[in-house]
Amino acid sequence: KGNCYDNAVMENFFGHLKEELFHHVRFLNTDALAPALHEYIHWYNNDRISTKLEGLSPVQYRAQALAA
Repeated sequence: KGNCYDNAVMENFFGHLKEELFHHVRFLNTDALAPALHEYIHWYNNDRISTKLEGLSPVQYRAQALAA
């Protein structure tokens, strides 16, 4: 039996994706959507600054944790 927290991480990501990408741009077709989606996912995973990660990007936070 599943619980409501199983999808919490993905629901959070999709909420950010919709707010930061889809609500600001209207895509005419999937050929225009695909590169924008790939660029957003790369930014989200590598470059965005997060207060939960002490003001670091996810990549910087992971590197800092591995160096310790």
